Amino acid sequence: GVFTKNAFCAAPVQLTKSHMQSEASRYLVTNTGNANAGTGEPGRVHALRVCERMAEIGGVSVTSVLPFSTGVIGEPLPVEKILAALPEAYAALSENSWAQAASGIMTTDTRPKGGSVKLPLGGGAITITGIAKGAGMIKPNMATMLAYVATDMKIDSEQLQVLVRNACDCSFNRITVDGDTSTNDSAMLIATGASPIAWQNLSAEERQHFELALNNLFISLAQQIVQDGEGATKFVTVKVLGGTDVEECLAVAYTVAESPLVKTALFASDPNWGRILAAIGRAGLKDLDVEAIEIFLDDVLIAKNGGRAESYTEEQGAAVMAKEEIAITIDLHRGDVEETVWTMDFSHQYVTINAEYRT
Repeated sequence: GVFTKNAFCAAPVQLTKSHMQSEASRYLVTNTGNANAGTGEPGRVHALRVCERMAEIGGVSVTSVLPFSTGVIGEPLPVEKILAALPEAYAALSENSWAQAASGIMTTDTRPKGGSVKLPLGGGAITITGIAKGAGMIKPNMATMLAYVATDMKIDSEQLQVLVRNACDCSFNRITVDGDTSTNDSAMLIATGASPIAWQNLSAEERQHFELALNNLFISLAQQIVQDGEGATKFVTVKVLGGTDVEECLAVAYTVAESPLVKTALFASDPNWGRILAAIGRAGLKDLDVEAIEIFLDDVLIAKNGGRAESYTEEQGAAVMAKEEIAITIDLHRGDVEETVWTMDFSHQYVTINAEYRT
């Protein structure tokens, strides 16, 4: 699993991380509407009570149950309500209930998020299926989100952790909606072992094939979160080329992707490229040669040699900005490293959703 790095991480996150040190996990219990974060010791007690009740119902140990919560921060968890609902939830468990689960974990999401792939592998076939939720408070590490991905292949826990960390680094840790980092972020990779195919028996090429499929599913889930970002009207790819290292590429990409001025210009379909230029300039890169930088909207060169590109026209920029999917590409021309992040615009609806979240 991969979890939030917010210092105020929620009680269920603390308990899940502790339980994962003990033994193989059997049940993941999720509640929505309440984050059980900022709730102190009572929050930890409530999370443990949920695990104890689920363990009793499922006939497993308490530490094999992992709790997850998402919703309003700072409110007491309605634990009695959750405990009362667990028997019915357990009785409804089915291998065909992925869609219902995807809908059940939604908060400000407007649609469920999921995906599945069947992969020929090891002389047979394996399946990778995942669901996720999240629409706001999205910023690595990770995004305000829960993600559960499962495969029927046999994989040991140590290898699972390597796979999920790599998958998150190229997906959930490359998205931003509003620059806020949640207290409850959790991404889980589960191996049920239902298939006779085992990771340890795969060739190097087969392992790469599996990792590519897994990473692509994680990327799809992450992009679905951005596309459903609170009030989103545009899906934006920010790609930084020609950096000296990953850190500086991401510094530029996130400064642009999180700029309120850039995001509102995107919403207005306004090709105000000066806002992109200004964001790059404050990203904190040392010895930045602004004359060397090139900026593109899709394939339209808009800035070069420290100013507007000679070939650029406002009409070209406006045509790109009117699209629902836009690519901003920034070439720093100072190295050969590149990184990509995904974001969205800021609309009136984003403000409305968050202003009225508790009212």
